[in-house]
Amino acid sequence: MKRSLVFAVIVIAVVGLLGGAALLISGQSRVSQDAIQSSVTRTPELIESAWKLPVAATFNADVTWQSNGSRCGPASVANTFRSIREEETTEAEVLAGTGKCWTGFCVIGLTLDELAEVARTNTKRKVSVLRNLGTDAFREHMKRANDPDRRYIVNFTREKIFGAGAGHFSPVGGYLEAEDMVFVLDVNEDYKPWLIERERLFSAMDTIDSDGDKKRGLLLIE
Repeated sequence: MKRSLVFAVIVIAVVGLLGGAALLISGQSRVSQDAIQSSVTRTPELIESAWKLPVAATFNADVTWQSNGSRCGPASVANTFRSIREEETTEAEVLAGTGKCWTGFCVIGLTLDELAEVARTNTKRKVSVLRNLGTDAFREHMKRANDPDRRYIVNFTREKIFGAGAGHFSPVGGYLEAEDMVFVLDVNEDYKPWLIERERLFSAMDTIDSDGDKKRGLLLIE
C-alpha cells in the first residue's frame, strides 16, 4: 500500500475516533437544567459561606471550566494546582509529558489512578489515591478538606446525584460541618459549584468505575 494511502486511512480513522468520542461524551453528559437545579443546593447564603471556607477561598470564587466533556480530570488538577500556586494551571500544562489525552479528548475519560499519574507528573507534592473508604473515613476526610495544606478531588458518578450522566471529577472546596454538606467546585460550566449532603456525595463516589473495574474515590494532594 502506498504511503499516501496509508496516511489517508490513518487520518480517516483518527477523525472517526474523535467524532465518535465527541458524540459519546455529549450523550453521556446530557442532564437537564431542571435536574441540575433540583438535585443540589445553591442557596445564596450557603454558597457565600462555602466560598469563605479556608480552601475554597484559595480558588478566589473562580473556576476554569473544562474544555470538553472528557477533560474534567485535567481541569480539576489545573484548578487545584492554581489554588496551591503550582505553575501548571491549564489543562494543556498538567497533561504535558503524560502522553494522555493527546487528541484533545480523554477518550472514555481517565480513571482515578490515571489522574493521579497526571498530577504526579507535574508536582513534587504527595498525591494519594483514596478508595474503598467507609462512610466514617469519608466524613473524616471531608472534615480535613478545610485544611489549607490539603486538596481533594472527588471522582463520582453524576447518575447517583442528578439521575443521569456519567463519571466525573471536580475539586472539593470544603465542608460545612454544621450542615453536613460538601462544597463541590464543579468544573463543568453547565453545573457550576454546588453543595450536597455528605452522604449523597459518598453514595455517588462509592461506585464502580466501569472503565477501570475499581471503585471511584478521592485524590488527595498535600
